[in-house]
Amino acid sequence: MKNCVTKYLTLAAVGMVSFVSGAFVIKKMETVPLTVSIVQEAEKIIGQHFSPAEADSMLNMLNGFNTSYESLHKLNMPNSVVPALNFNPVPVGFIMPDAKSGFKLDKMSGLKIPANKDELAFYTIRQLAELVRTKQISSVELTQFFIERLKKYNPKLLFAVTITEEHALKKAAEADAEIKAGRYKGILHGIPFGVKDLLAQKDYKTTFGSVAYKDQQLNVDATVVSKLEAAGGILIAKTTLGELAMGDVWFGGKTKNPWDITRGSSGSSAGSASAVSAGCLPYAIGSETLGSIVSPSTECGDTGLRPSFGRVSKYGAMALSWSMDKLGPIARSVEDAAIVFNTIQGADGKDLSAIAAPFNYDGSVKSLKGYKIGYLKADFDRAYYGSGANKRVIPNHTTDSATLVKLKELGAELVPIDYPQMPVGAMIFILDAEAGAAFQELVLSHKDDQLVQQHKNAWPNIFRASQFISAAEYIQANRARTLLIQAWYEKLKGLDLYITPSSSTNLSMTNLTGNPCVVLPNGFNQRGRPMSITFMGQLFGEGKMLQAAKIYQDATDFHKKHPALNF
Repeated sequence: MKNCVTKYLTLAAVGMVSFVSGAFVIKKMETVPLTVSIVQEAEKIIGQHFSPAEADSMLNMLNGFNTSYESLHKLNMPNSVVPALNFNPVPVGFIMPDAKSGFKLDKMSGLKIPANKDELAFYTIRQLAELVRTKQISSVELTQFFIERLKKYNPKLLFAVTITEEHALKKAAEADAEIKAGRYKGILHGIPFGVKDLLAQKDYKTTFGSVAYKDQQLNVDATVVSKLEAAGGILIAKTTLGELAMGDVWFGGKTKNPWDITRGSSGSSAGSASAVSAGCLPYAIGSETLGSIVSPSTECGDTGLRPSFGRVSKYGAMALSWSMDKLGPIARSVEDAAIVFNTIQGADGKDLSAIAAPFNYDGSVKSLKGYKIGYLKADFDRAYYGSGANKRVIPNHTTDSATLVKLKELGAELVPIDYPQMPVGAMIFILDAEAGAAFQELVLSHKDDQLVQQHKNAWPNIFRASQFISAAEYIQANRARTLLIQAWYEKLKGLDLYITPSSSTNLSMTNLTGNPCVVLPNGFNQRGRPMSITFMGQLFGEGKMLQAAKIYQDATDFHKKHPALNF
């Protein structure tokens, strides 16, 4: 879920570790009586200064904290246990963008199965569903087709942890029997899909992409999996993720970009993005905490939807950051993303952070006339980065500027907006604090030494450094986050949505505020690799956001281009 992270702290001498990390010493796993000198050294890490008398006065309480930490560590809580705190992204005075729910798709008729069935690899959900509905192809045939492609390309692209062949063929046969009997469930009935391997499916392992969990099997089905299967979907793959949701390197290797296999697919929804791009899955579920749907969708030329925080239940999903994790589809088109989102969104009574909200989407709308679309002017105006001899052209400046022109042509009113004056980067350690808690057991047990990547910016070091984050500062950062949410809500009032370059301050900021986005191709660089633009919605404003993005996508053809797969 986290594409990249910055190491905030360098661990101090071993003697200090026992105090700040609580009831354990990372090297010795034992409590150490605290002294004034230890407190005075440790205060340097938290940016405070106490007099010797003040430090001495704290010792009884600090030793008491250590005893409490030791007791809590003995609980050995699994990743599935959530804190008794729920993040709520709703600002003061908030009104839901959609007054009621509705879902209308664009028209489709007269579709015939292609003479060359290999073309099915890049058909949309809509197209495949029409062929299944009209019985031009069975779900079993379609499932076998995509399983064969998974097997063919996985050895090179490394996008699948597990191909769920036995389960998939059984479910596909059931779907065919239901459709034959006239019990057609809708557009996802009989259509294969994949899920990032941090989502549980009770019959298969859920590895988190990690050496430490590669044999883990969870005896539950994630809500997202249950909802898609209830709609008739056919789970055919558990896709790769960068280990514990960072990047594209997992215990089996590095997931590749189908457009250029010398490059990784980015992450952490690495396998979902790569497999969809390569025509090996019609769609797949990814997750995002800080760019992990946006980044690999950009790298691989997919359309990726990151919903509002709380829109989709995270029950049965690995937790990295309880207040920032989000689940969403990676697909071939905006309408495909809308179809999947319509199925998986909504509260389920199992994830207490899930929020029920109306979703109103009309895919038949053809014009942006009447839409007020904001754009982050400073980001679109910036054509270069660096200075002097290091000055470089921003690669996506030309394509992003062309997107603004196209939106005007389609009838939109463009409104310049700017960022709130808030230290967004200073709040990102919220993620590190929560991740450090979610995987503290790896630090306590030294299993963090088993993880594939061990460099300074990799998870092991971040998990260790996060043990030093002050609870008071974590709370202060969340208070600042409340101010950010309110400030951004006020900035966006009166807009239907806004657009932004896919990689900017906006990416970090909106993963904190909880706003939804959909990222889609808007051009190619000089080396032929895809670039993207991001449509951003009001909180719980996925309906207007997806409608506008579809109108733009229908007026372009970038999403219809596919990698050659010459390897």
